[in-house]
Amino acid sequence: MDTYDLHRERWRWKVPAHFNIAIECAQRWAADAAYAERIAIVVEAADGRAESATYAKLTHTANRLAAVLRARGLAPGDRVAVCMPQRIETAVALLAIFQIGAVAVPLTVLFGPDALEYRLVDAHCACVMCDASSIENVIAVRDRVHSLRHILLCGTSDAGNYPKGIENFHQVVSSAEPDARYENTRADDAALIIYTSGTTGPPKGALIPHRAMFGNMSGFLYSHNLRVDPNKALEDVEPFVFYSPADWAWTGGLWDALLPTLFLGQTIVGYRGRFEPERAFALMEKYQVSATFLFPTALKMMMKAIPNPRDRFDLKLRSIMSAGESVGETVFNWTRDALGVTVNEMFGQTELNYVVGNSAALWPARAGSMGRAYPGHRIAIIGEAGEVLAAGETGDVAVNRFDTHGDFDPVFFLAYLGNDAGTRAKYAGDWCRTGDMARLDADGYLWYEGRSDDVIK
Repeated sequence: MDTYDLHRERWRWKVPAHFNIAIECAQRWAADAAYAERIAIVVEAADGRAESATYAKLTHTANRLAAVLRARGLAPGDRVAVCMPQRIETAVALLAIFQIGAVAVPLTVLFGPDALEYRLVDAHCACVMCDASSIENVIAVRDRVHSLRHILLCGTSDAGNYPKGIENFHQVVSSAEPDARYENTRADDAALIIYTSGTTGPPKGALIPHRAMFGNMSGFLYSHNLRVDPNKALEDVEPFVFYSPADWAWTGGLWDALLPTLFLGQTIVGYRGRFEPERAFALMEKYQVSATFLFPTALKMMMKAIPNPRDRFDLKLRSIMSAGESVGETVFNWTRDALGVTVNEMFGQTELNYVVGNSAALWPARAGSMGRAYPGHRIAIIGEAGEVLAAGETGDVAVNRFDTHGDFDPVFFLAYLGNDAGTRAKYAGDWCRTGDMARLDADGYLWYEGRSDDVIK
């Protein structure tokens, strides 16, 4: 069954002029009696202890943190770094930052002092929220980050044992009066600065707007086979529980897992510990996970460690999205046969995420293919001069600013922070180059050929 053309024709972008991610991912659900007590996030630690937060609790805590940030002088446009693993406070921090109109700078706890310092300085961060996994590195660089005024330490009561000026996250939040006010941000206002991996030079800070929430939804819905009815309202999707080991500091964890799950009023499962196949299967069984994003490397580890998982685990999986590299035919066949789910591969990048992929329930998935342009995105293979190449020719995968209906595509980043030349170089007219080479077949499927720069750092 191939209904791709139907869905592509019917998809239309409806982006309001003003939009704030925090309102749509938390406050609206907390205000709805049908959703307020639904579990928004549950996070399990390596020792098995678990914490959860309903939408009502998540919103209430974010309102308290918003009051704390405002009391410390943080204002719309200020940059606030969040350097924490998968934990409830990470989501609370992001929501509170969006709520006050500030810009979140998510940073992985795996960064050493040099990598951390580069990003904090480049983004002119005024505040850092961290936990025990990152506090030592923050302390090591704090004196060299001249914009840094506040440090909030989460997950420990030991803030008093650190140098002066470090506040205990839980103490200041629990003592604050909730402030439910939110900044009436425009959809085009910056919400995030996400740094690229820096494979061809210094990492670039991509300014991501609030409207990107819409731009990512087409790919998220279709890659999890959720958009069977093109006219279905977003909140009417089939209920699901989501899990992914993807770090919430990266595009994969934020835009492919955490934020879209909250935007749809569903439940996301987090885990604070090393990825282990046995634990991943146990988490999916325990929390009845129905949708997941797993990197090809993770799927390969799971296949090797537990070839027949349904013999040991009672799984409820309905969809698997995978991205980052090709899944390959062996893993593709294993997910279908051993898990009973056809994996939907996806392609995107920090600057314009979730633009190409598969939706096995609606059009055939082809092992090894990047997939087709998701509805709402106009994709082509272009040459060096920006010309559109014919099917079968290899060139740069590019996304047009406007979809097939002529509507602006909300998935695009705003610019590279402080790098106008880099931003301009990304475009050829209305086409935005991804830097990834591929060829397009006669049915609209893309096949990856490599990076255009051929540089691996």
